[in-house]
Amino acid sequence: MNPSGILISVVIPAYNYALTLPRAVESVLVQLDHTIAELIVIDDGSSDNTPQVIETLLANQPGRFRALRKENGGLASVRNRGIREARGKYLVFLDADDEMAPGALDALVQHIERHPETRMVIGGHDAILSNGKRRSHTPPALPESRLERLRGYLLDKRFALSNGACAMHREVFSRGDYPERFRSAEDIPVFSQVLAHYPCTVLAQPLAVIHKHDDSLRHQFSHAKAGGLALVDEVFSPQRLGGEFQILRKEFAVQRCLSLFRSAYLAGDVGAAKEYFRTALRHDRRVLLNVSYARKALRLWLGS
Repeated sequence: MNPSGILISVVIPAYNYALTLPRAVESVLVQLDHTIAELIVIDDGSSDNTPQVIETLLANQPGRFRALRKENGGLASVRNRGIREARGKYLVFLDADDEMAPGALDALVQHIERHPETRMVIGGHDAILSNGKRRSHTPPALPESRLERLRGYLLDKRFALSNGACAMHREVFSRGDYPERFRSAEDIPVFSQVLAHYPCTVLAQPLAVIHKHDDSLRHQFSHAKAGGLALVDEVFSPQRLGGEFQILRKEFAVQRCLSLFRSAYLAGDVGAAKEYFRTALRHDRRVLLNVSYARKALRLWLGS
């Protein structure tokens, strides 16, 4: 145990989520044992009444959690600030519009006690869709090979990772923290380096309740386009991924191009969609064999 005695730090980034933040905070406080865990709420320069909501929560729950406000810098910058502020050995980043699942903290403590070598605990989560339907997601067993583990996450999509449903040891950020130049997909480089280089374990119960939203396609794509293919360089930077993992780089670049192509296509950005498809083709001509993507590309060129 570290000198502070804190095992787990839960960090809630908050940016213009005044309506849902109380729900997220309460979901943690109701199960918080201050001898082994802490809660930190970080306001990322909200322009709504999030600061007033935090003040009310602090007044109603005196001394039960810490809060601070910073200049707006995006989700990655908040998480990085949380890493610096946290006293715990393990960190959980819970979004302000989600909830910590009942019993999650106790389950995490028990799991870490049984597996002190773990550097990332991968838990399940319940997803509540915009139509109100609820779906449970249980993480599968991880491949023993770290290369296959990374392939399963980056390329095969055999398992998905969610910050609110994972606990990461602060040691894993020595290879790199959350890249602040990205406003979406900023967690992919971090999850990749952890899966590739550190012991990871699975906790087959829900750790978070994640509320899904129907963000506009143009809004989603604007963030993805801003990061573009630079995400490939970030994920496969030598500091994050060693030489043995670089064999996955080309395939991930193709997949990233096709993902951006699809997003641009759905958002109606014809020029960007065409360029991403051309780039994917330059990397690997076999993308033409993917019927779904090839059909979309054909529609674009025939419609121009």
